[in-house]
Amino acid sequence: MAFLSTKPYKGTRDFYPSDMRIRNWMFQKLRETIQSFGYQEYDGPMLESFDLYAAKTGEEIVEQQLYWFLDKANRKMAIRPEMTPTLARMVSGKIHETPQPIRWYSVPNLWRYERPQRGRLREHWQLNVDVLGGDPLMADAEVLMVALEIMNSFGGQDKAVIRINHRKLVDFFFSEHLKLNSEISLRVTKLIDAKNKVSEEVFQKSLAELGLDQDKVNKLDQFFNASFEQIQKDFDCPGARELAELLDYLKQSGAEKQVVFDSSILRGLDYYTGTVFEVYDCSPENNRAMFGGGRYDNLVGLFGKNKLSGVGFGMGDVTLRNFLETHQLMPSEEPSVDVFVSLPHLDLREKAENLAKSLRSKSFKVMTPLEVGGFKNQLKLANKHGVRFVVLFGEDELKKGQLLVKELQTGNQEAVNEDQLVDYVTKKIRGV
Repeated sequence: MAFLSTKPYKGTRDFYPSDMRIRNWMFQKLRETIQSFGYQEYDGPMLESFDLYAAKTGEEIVEQQLYWFLDKANRKMAIRPEMTPTLARMVSGKIHETPQPIRWYSVPNLWRYERPQRGRLREHWQLNVDVLGGDPLMADAEVLMVALEIMNSFGGQDKAVIRINHRKLVDFFFSEHLKLNSEISLRVTKLIDAKNKVSEEVFQKSLAELGLDQDKVNKLDQFFNASFEQIQKDFDCPGARELAELLDYLKQSGAEKQVVFDSSILRGLDYYTGTVFEVYDCSPENNRAMFGGGRYDNLVGLFGKNKLSGVGFGMGDVTLRNFLETHQLMPSEEPSVDVFVSLPHLDLREKAENLAKSLRSKSFKVMTPLEVGGFKNQLKLANKHGVRFVVLFGEDELKKGQLLVKELQTGNQEAVNEDQLVDYVTKKIRGV
């Protein structure tokens, strides 16, 4: 008989309790930081119509990475690869009922069929933070500040930098200086966005195949190596002016040291229309883009007459954990259980249950053994679960109305009156 495999589907993960503790810790920290800016959490279905992504999601995602199927009514459905189209659909559905500007966030799990590698799996959880409405540049600045505050909340203030650019600036350069049409401009954009994944020879050959002669290639090279000061001088256009204003806003917020201009930040998805950015890990061991986003002005309009500009970013849990591990910012191991109430004899079960109930009423995490056992075996079980305190029923102590409370980390134990157990544990664990 062949046994079933114990391995999960390729590109997915099992979350054992130790992994879930870390994931919950990360997500809780993310939620606390984002909510401090006044954002509200939302969620949507994992299944959406295939058309939702085909309409505006990047071509690579739709044609190569999208998990899709026909349901029993022969409708073409997709498992969500990203959250922004769902957000646009939901906002459009209640656009007149929702206070604006809209500040929403979510932490859904997403699916993409791609080759699993460091920082990228087929299933992952992704924080999505978006602002719809408001002054576009002020909204851009706030979203960037949220991204920075998230990194800072994990202790990464000196370990990450935001690189920003503007699609209107790049579009102006392509159309006015290189005289490229919109189709070729988009293909060049995607080629530059993936430049680090191919050799220089392949990159140059691809540019030639798109019709760029040596003069245009030289101009391309000069543009993508120029400082922002030089860009402002040579390319006076709305994109450059908006970017300069955005940088001023970020300076006012005290973020100038963590934000830099980088003309190579383009973001491959078709729907970005303004500011684009990526957050980079500064460590040479993990020198890569961790997450990014940008302004998308046209998505809500796909669902009706109403138009509402938006800006946002998505950060995957895999790259965040890689960052935390690289910089040794992971949390210390916390006990998963506060108190273990032993059960040496069945006739003590009612007393043990009442003690456990009284401790749980004060929000302590309390475990019972679910079977009768001696001191040695139950202490061994408590140690395996990383319990901090064990309540033991000693015969001499019981005659005096007392319990033995043992702290496993130090080995110290004290006799405590039954009616003072909750106060004793509270003082030991919470210091009050």
